[in-house]
Amino acid sequence: MKITYQDKKKNIIELVPETLDDLWHLSHIIEKGDKISSKTTRRIQDSSGDKIRNDSGVKKTFYLEVEIENISFHIFTGKLRLTGFITKGPEDLIPIGSSHTIEVKLNTPLKIKKILWSAWVLKRLNKAVQSSEKFYAIIISIEDDVADIGLMRQFGMEYYGPIIGNISGKRIVDKNRTKNIRSFYQNIVKAVSKFDNINTIMIVGPGFVKSDFYSFLNDNYPEIAKKSILESTGTGGRVGIQEILKKGVLDKINSENIVAIETKKVNEILKEIATSSSKAVYGKKDVEAAIISGAVENLLVLDNIVRSENLENLMDLVENMGGEVTVISSQHESGKQLESLGSTAAKLRF
Repeated sequence: MKITYQDKKKNIIELVPETLDDLWHLSHIIEKGDKISSKTTRRIQDSSGDKIRNDSGVKKTFYLEVEIENISFHIFTGKLRLTGFITKGPEDLIPIGSSHTIEVKLNTPLKIKKILWSAWVLKRLNKAVQSSEKFYAIIISIEDDVADIGLMRQFGMEYYGPIIGNISGKRIVDKNRTKNIRSFYQNIVKAVSKFDNINTIMIVGPGFVKSDFYSFLNDNYPEIAKKSILESTGTGGRVGIQEILKKGVLDKINSENIVAIETKKVNEILKEIATSSSKAVYGKKDVEAAIISGAVENLLVLDNIVRSENLENLMDLVENMGGEVTVISSQHESGKQLESLGSTAAKLRF
Protein backbone atom coordinates (compact mmCIF):
# COMPACT_ATOMS: atom_id res chain seq x y z
CA MET A 1 0.00 0.00 0.00
CA LYS A 2 1.28 3.45 -0.89
CA ILE A 3 -0.05 6.79 0.31
CA THR A 4 0.19 9.24 -2.63
CA TYR A 5 -1.67 12.27 -1.24
CA GLN A 6 -2.91 13.50 2.12
CA ASP A 7 -4.93 16.57 3.15
CA LYS A 8 -5.38 16.54 6.94
CA LYS A 9 -7.63 19.61 6.96
CA LYS A 10 -10.13 18.02 4.56
CA ASN A 11 -9.61 14.50 6.00
CA ILE A 12 -8.64 13.13 2.58
CA ILE A 13 -6.07 10.42 1.92
CA GLU A 14 -5.31 9.02 -1.53
CA LEU A 15 -3.60 5.64 -1.67
CA VAL A 16 -2.73 2.85 -4.05
CA PRO A 17 -3.44 -0.80 -3.03
CA GLU A 18 -0.77 -3.16 -4.33
CA THR A 19 -1.66 -6.59 -2.92
CA LEU A 20 -4.61 -8.72 -1.86
CA ASP A 21 -3.62 -7.94 1.74
CA ASP A 22 -4.09 -4.24 0.99
CA LEU A 23 -7.65 -4.87 -0.17
CA TRP A 24 -8.32 -6.72 3.08
CA HIS A 25 -6.94 -3.80 5.11
CA LEU A 26 -9.10 -1.37 3.10
CA SER A 27 -12.22 -3.43 3.84
CA HIS A 28 -11.66 -2.49 7.51
CA ILE A 29 -10.40 1.06 6.93
CA ILE A 30 -13.32 2.18 4.76
CA GLU A 31 -16.57 2.74 6.67
CA LYS A 32 -20.18 3.49 5.90
CA GLY A 33 -20.52 7.21 5.17
CA ASP A 34 -17.01 7.60 3.75
CA LYS A 35 -16.74 9.23 0.33
CA ILE A 36 -14.62 7.25 -2.12
CA SER A 37 -13.30 8.67 -5.38
CA SER A 38 -11.81 6.42 -8.03
CA LYS A 39 -11.64 5.70 -11.71
CA THR A 40 -14.51 3.36 -12.52
CA THR A 41 -16.24 1.78 -15.49
CA ARG A 42 -19.98 1.96 -16.06
CA ARG A 43 -22.22 0.93 -18.95
CA ILE A 44 -23.96 4.00 -20.31
CA GLN A 45 -27.26 3.71 -22.15
CA ASP A 46 -28.17 5.86 -25.15
CA SER A 47 -30.37 8.73 -23.91
CA SER A 48 -30.65 10.58 -27.22
CA GLY A 49 -34.04 9.08 -28.04
CA ASP A 50 -32.56 7.06 -30.91
CA LYS A 51 -31.81 3.99 -28.79
CA ILE A 52 -31.71 0.79 -30.78
CA ARG A 53 -33.69 -2.12 -29.37
CA ASN A 54 -31.53 -4.55 -27.38
CA ASP A 55 -28.75 -1.94 -27.21
CA SER A 56 -26.85 -2.85 -24.02
CA GLY A 57 -25.06 0.50 -23.94
CA VAL A 58 -21.40 1.45 -24.10
CA LYS A 59 -18.81 0.98 -21.35
CA LYS A 60 -17.15 4.25 -20.37
CA THR A 61 -14.44 4.95 -17.81
CA PHE A 62 -14.45 8.11 -15.67
CA TYR A 63 -13.97 9.36 -12.10
CA LEU A 64 -16.79 9.13 -9.58
CA GLU A 65 -17.25 9.99 -5.94
CA VAL A 66 -19.50 7.55 -4.06
CA GLU A 67 -20.81 7.83 -0.51
CA ILE A 68 -20.41 4.30 0.81
CA GLU A 69 -23.28 2.24 2.18
CA ASN A 70 -21.84 -1.27 2.00
CA ILE A 71 -18.35 -2.84 1.98
CA SER A 72 -17.82 -6.38 0.69
CA PHE A 73 -14.49 -8.22 0.57
CA HIS A 74 -14.39 -11.72 -0.96
CA ILE A 75 -11.22 -13.60 -0.04
CA PHE A 76 -11.55 -16.39 -2.59
CA THR A 77 -12.12 -14.03 -5.52
CA GLY A 78 -9.83 -11.34 -4.15
CA LYS A 79 -12.41 -8.62 -4.84
CA LEU A 80 -13.27 -5.57 -2.75
CA ARG A 81 -16.58 -3.94 -3.71
CA LEU A 82 -17.78 -0.61 -2.34
CA THR A 83 -21.45 0.18 -2.94
CA GLY A 84 -23.18 3.50 -2.35
CA PHE A 85 -24.72 6.59 -3.94
CA ILE A 86 -22.96 8.78 -6.48
CA THR A 87 -22.22 12.25 -5.08
CA LYS A 88 -19.91 13.57 -7.84
CA GLY A 89 -19.32 12.64 -11.46
CA PRO A 90 -20.00 13.61 -15.08
CA GLU A 91 -23.69 14.54 -14.90
CA ASP A 92 -24.10 14.13 -18.66
CA LEU A 93 -23.30 10.44 -18.23
CA ILE A 94 -24.70 9.43 -14.83
CA PRO A 95 -27.45 10.73 -12.53
CA ILE A 96 -26.22 12.09 -9.19
CA GLY A 97 -27.71 10.05 -6.34
CA SER A 98 -27.94 6.82 -8.29
CA SER A 99 -26.49 3.61 -6.87
CA HIS A 100 -23.05 2.47 -7.99
CA THR A 101 -20.48 -0.15 -7.00
CA ILE A 102 -16.77 0.57 -7.17
CA GLU A 103 -14.64 -2.55 -7.55
CA VAL A 104 -11.30 -1.58 -6.07
CA LYS A 105 -8.44 -2.47 -8.41
CA LEU A 106 -4.83 -3.16 -7.52
CA ASN A 107 -2.39 -0.41 -8.53
CA THR A 108 -5.26 2.03 -9.12
CA PRO A 109 -5.42 5.19 -6.93
CA LEU A 110 -8.30 5.42 -4.47
CA LYS A 111 -9.21 8.60 -2.60
CA ILE A 112 -10.89 8.27 0.82
CA LYS A 113 -12.63 11.19 2.52
CA LYS A 114 -13.83 10.70 6.10
CA ILE A 115 -15.64 12.90 8.58
CA LEU A 116 -12.90 11.84 11.01
CA TRP A 117 -9.90 9.54 10.76
CA SER A 118 -9.83 7.80 14.14
CA ALA A 119 -6.53 6.87 15.77
CA TRP A 120 -7.18 3.16 15.24
CA VAL A 121 -8.03 3.53 11.56
CA LEU A 122 -4.84 5.53 11.00
CA LYS A 123 -2.85 2.85 12.85
CA ARG A 124 -4.34 0.23 10.58
CA LEU A 125 -3.47 2.27 7.49
CA ASN A 126 0.14 2.78 8.63
CA LYS A 127 0.37 -0.94 9.41
CA ALA A 128 -0.78 -1.74 5.88
CA VAL A 129 1.83 0.62 4.39
CA GLN A 130 4.64 -0.87 6.51
CA SER A 131 3.53 -4.44 5.84
CA SER A 132 3.83 -3.90 2.09
CA GLU A 133 7.59 -4.13 2.57
CA LYS A 134 7.41 -7.49 4.40
CA PHE A 135 8.00 -10.85 2.81
CA TYR A 136 5.65 -13.78 2.96
CA ALA A 137 6.16 -17.34 4.14
CA ILE A 138 4.84 -20.55 2.62
CA ILE A 139 4.05 -23.83 4.35
CA ILE A 140 4.12 -26.97 2.19
CA SER A 141 2.39 -29.88 3.92
CA ILE A 142 3.21 -33.27 2.35
CA GLU A 143 1.88 -36.70 3.20
CA ASP A 144 2.39 -39.65 0.82
CA ASP A 145 1.46 -38.31 -2.65
CA VAL A 146 -0.63 -35.31 -1.59
CA ALA A 147 0.62 -31.79 -0.93
CA ASP A 148 -1.22 -28.71 0.36
CA ILE A 149 0.24 -25.22 0.25
CA GLY A 150 -0.53 -22.42 2.71
CA LEU A 151 0.50 -18.86 1.85
CA MET A 152 0.82 -16.74 4.99
CA ARG A 153 -0.98 -13.51 4.25
CA GLN A 154 -1.64 -10.77 6.78
CA PHE A 155 -5.34 -11.60 6.98
CA GLY A 156 -4.76 -15.32 7.42
CA MET A 157 -3.80 -18.46 5.58
CA GLU A 158 -4.56 -18.65 1.88
CA TYR A 159 -4.68 -22.30 0.82
CA TYR A 160 -3.74 -23.84 -2.52
CA GLY A 161 -4.09 -27.44 -3.60
CA PRO A 162 -4.21 -30.25 -2.99
CA ILE A 163 -1.55 -31.31 -5.47
CA ILE A 164 -1.96 -35.02 -6.20
CA GLY A 165 0.98 -37.20 -7.20
CA ASN A 166 -0.78 -40.47 -8.15
CA ILE A 167 2.24 -42.44 -6.93
CA SER A 168 1.95 -46.18 -6.41
CA GLY A 169 2.98 -47.77 -3.10
CA LYS A 170 6.49 -49.15 -2.66
CA ARG A 171 5.24 -52.74 -2.66
CA ILE A 172 3.53 -52.31 -6.02
CA VAL A 173 5.73 -52.89 -9.06
CA ASP A 174 5.52 -49.75 -11.17
CA LYS A 175 8.32 -48.87 -13.58
CA ASN A 176 7.07 -45.27 -13.71
CA ARG A 177 7.11 -44.76 -9.93
CA THR A 178 10.35 -42.73 -9.86
CA LYS A 179 9.17 -40.65 -12.81
CA ASN A 180 5.82 -39.97 -11.10
CA ILE A 181 7.53 -38.90 -7.87
CA ARG A 182 9.69 -36.44 -9.77
CA SER A 183 6.66 -35.10 -11.62
CA PHE A 184 4.83 -34.68 -8.29
CA TYR A 185 7.71 -32.72 -6.80
CA GLN A 186 8.03 -30.56 -9.91
CA ASN A 187 4.35 -29.68 -9.71
CA ILE A 188 4.86 -28.52 -6.12
CA VAL A 189 7.81 -26.36 -7.20
CA LYS A 190 5.74 -24.93 -10.04
CA ALA A 191 2.97 -23.95 -7.61
CA VAL A 192 5.40 -22.34 -5.14
CA SER A 193 7.25 -20.43 -7.89
CA LYS A 194 4.11 -18.42 -8.70
CA PHE A 195 4.58 -16.36 -5.54
CA ASP A 196 7.01 -13.46 -5.23
CA ASN A 197 8.82 -12.14 -2.14
CA ILE A 198 8.93 -15.48 -0.31
CA ASN A 199 11.76 -15.62 2.22
CA THR A 200 10.74 -18.71 4.21
CA ILE A 201 9.44 -22.06 2.97
CA MET A 202 8.54 -24.58 5.64
CA ILE A 203 8.16 -28.19 4.49
CA VAL A 204 6.09 -30.16 6.99
CA GLY A 205 4.37 -33.50 7.37
CA PRO A 206 4.69 -36.97 8.91
CA GLY A 207 7.10 -39.62 7.66
CA PHE A 208 9.98 -39.25 5.22
CA VAL A 209 8.32 -37.72 2.14
CA LYS A 210 9.11 -34.18 3.28
CA SER A 211 12.82 -35.11 3.56
CA ASP A 212 12.80 -36.70 0.10
CA PHE A 213 11.23 -33.54 -1.32
CA TYR A 214 13.86 -31.39 0.40
CA SER A 215 16.62 -33.55 -1.11
CA PHE A 216 14.97 -33.08 -4.53
CA LEU A 217 15.10 -29.32 -4.01
CA ASN A 218 18.77 -29.44 -3.02
CA ASP A 219 19.65 -31.35 -6.17
CA ASN A 220 17.48 -29.43 -8.63
CA TYR A 221 16.39 -26.10 -7.14
CA PRO A 222 19.11 -25.02 -4.68
CA GLU A 223 17.81 -21.42 -4.55
CA ILE A 224 14.50 -22.71 -3.16
CA ALA A 225 16.24 -25.21 -0.85
CA LYS A 226 18.18 -22.33 0.79
CA LYS A 227 14.88 -20.78 1.91
CA SER A 228 13.45 -24.09 3.11
CA ILE A 229 13.34 -25.76 6.52
CA LEU A 230 11.84 -29.06 7.68
CA GLU A 231 9.41 -29.62 10.53
CA SER A 232 7.57 -32.78 11.58
CA THR A 233 3.80 -32.87 12.14
CA GLY A 234 1.42 -35.63 13.18
CA THR A 235 -0.51 -35.38 9.93
CA GLY A 236 -0.40 -33.74 6.53
CA GLY A 237 -2.81 -31.50 4.64
CA ARG A 238 -4.34 -28.35 6.06
CA VAL A 239 -4.53 -29.94 9.52
CA GLY A 240 -0.73 -30.21 9.46
CA ILE A 241 -0.44 -26.54 8.55
CA GLN A 242 -2.67 -25.57 11.46
CA GLU A 243 -0.54 -27.75 13.75
CA ILE A 244 2.54 -25.75 12.78
CA LEU A 245 0.77 -22.46 13.48
CA LYS A 246 -0.33 -23.62 16.92
CA LYS A 247 3.19 -24.81 17.75
CA GLY A 248 4.46 -21.29 17.09
CA VAL A 249 7.38 -22.64 15.04
CA LEU A 250 6.97 -20.07 12.28
CA ASP A 251 6.75 -17.30 14.85
CA LYS A 252 10.25 -18.21 16.09
CA ILE A 253 11.62 -18.05 12.56
CA ASN A 254 9.90 -14.88 11.45
CA SER A 255 8.91 -12.50 14.22
CA GLU A 256 7.11 -10.28 11.70
CA ASN A 257 4.60 -12.92 10.67
CA ILE A 258 1.22 -11.53 11.65
CA VAL A 259 -0.78 -14.77 11.54
CA ALA A 260 1.77 -16.61 13.67
CA ILE A 261 1.82 -13.79 16.24
CA GLU A 262 -1.98 -13.63 16.43
CA THR A 263 -2.24 -17.43 16.74
CA LYS A 264 0.27 -17.38 19.61
CA LYS A 265 -1.62 -14.66 21.49
CA VAL A 266 -4.99 -16.41 21.15
CA ASN A 267 -3.44 -19.72 22.28
CA GLU A 268 -2.05 -18.02 25.40
CA ILE A 269 -5.54 -16.81 26.33
CA LEU A 270 -7.05 -20.24 25.61
CA LYS A 271 -4.51 -21.92 27.88
CA GLU A 272 -5.38 -19.53 30.71
CA ILE A 273 -9.10 -20.18 30.23
CA ALA A 274 -8.59 -23.96 30.07
CA THR A 275 -6.98 -23.94 33.51
CA SER A 276 -9.73 -21.70 34.96
CA SER A 277 -7.08 -19.07 35.59
CA SER A 278 -8.11 -15.73 37.06
CA LYS A 279 -5.62 -14.06 34.69
CA ALA A 280 -7.96 -14.23 31.67
CA VAL A 281 -11.44 -12.91 30.89
CA TYR A 282 -13.54 -13.03 27.75
CA GLY A 283 -16.83 -11.67 26.48
CA LYS A 284 -17.71 -7.99 26.17
CA LYS A 285 -19.09 -7.42 29.68
CA ASP A 286 -16.21 -8.99 31.64
CA VAL A 287 -13.53 -7.56 29.34
CA GLU A 288 -14.96 -4.04 29.61
CA ALA A 289 -15.02 -4.28 33.41
CA ALA A 290 -11.37 -5.42 33.42
CA ILE A 291 -10.35 -2.53 31.15
CA ILE A 292 -12.05 0.08 33.32
CA SER A 293 -10.36 -1.34 36.43
CA GLY A 294 -6.95 -1.06 34.73
CA ALA A 295 -6.27 -4.79 34.98
CA VAL A 296 -5.72 -5.55 31.27
CA GLU A 297 -2.21 -6.42 30.18
CA ASN A 298 -3.12 -7.61 26.67
CA LEU A 299 -6.47 -7.05 24.95
CA LEU A 300 -7.50 -9.19 21.96
CA VAL A 301 -10.22 -7.83 19.68
CA LEU A 302 -11.66 -9.41 16.54
CA ASP A 303 -11.17 -7.11 13.56
CA ASN A 304 -14.80 -7.04 12.44
CA ILE A 305 -16.04 -5.51 15.71
CA VAL A 306 -13.40 -2.80 16.20
CA ARG A 307 -15.82 -0.11 14.98
CA SER A 308 -18.74 -1.26 17.08
CA GLU A 309 -20.13 0.92 19.84
CA ASN A 310 -17.51 2.18 22.31
CA LEU A 311 -14.76 -0.30 21.51
CA GLU A 312 -12.20 2.14 20.06
CA ASN A 313 -12.37 4.24 23.25
CA LEU A 314 -11.81 1.12 25.34
CA MET A 315 -8.84 0.14 23.17
CA ASP A 316 -7.34 3.61 23.65
CA LEU A 317 -7.91 3.28 27.41
CA VAL A 318 -5.96 0.00 27.52
CA GLU A 319 -2.98 1.60 25.77
CA ASN A 320 -3.15 4.72 27.94
CA MET A 321 -2.86 2.43 30.99
CA GLY A 322 0.22 0.72 29.57
CA GLY A 323 -1.54 -2.33 28.14
CA GLU A 324 -1.19 -3.86 24.69
CA VAL A 325 -3.97 -4.20 22.12
CA THR A 326 -3.92 -6.81 19.37
CA VAL A 327 -6.52 -6.83 16.61
CA ILE A 328 -7.06 -10.43 15.48
CA SER A 329 -8.06 -11.28 11.92
CA SER A 330 -11.42 -13.03 11.61
CA GLN A 331 -10.16 -14.90 8.55
CA HIS A 332 -7.94 -17.52 10.20
CA GLU A 333 -8.55 -20.31 12.70
CA SER A 334 -7.48 -18.37 15.79
CA GLY A 335 -9.81 -15.54 14.83
CA LYS A 336 -12.68 -18.00 14.73
CA GLN A 337 -11.68 -19.27 18.18
CA LEU A 338 -11.72 -15.72 19.53
CA GLU A 339 -15.14 -15.18 17.94
CA SER A 340 -16.46 -18.17 19.90
CA LEU A 341 -15.35 -16.39 23.09
CA GLY A 342 -17.45 -13.33 22.26
CA SER A 343 -14.90 -11.63 19.94
CA THR A 344 -12.97 -10.06 22.82
CA ALA A 345 -10.64 -11.50 25.44
CA ALA A 346 -7.97 -10.17 27.74
CA LYS A 347 -4.94 -11.35 29.64
CA LEU A 348 -4.83 -9.62 33.04
CA ARG A 349 -2.04 -8.19 35.17
CA PHE A 350 -3.78 -9.22 38.38
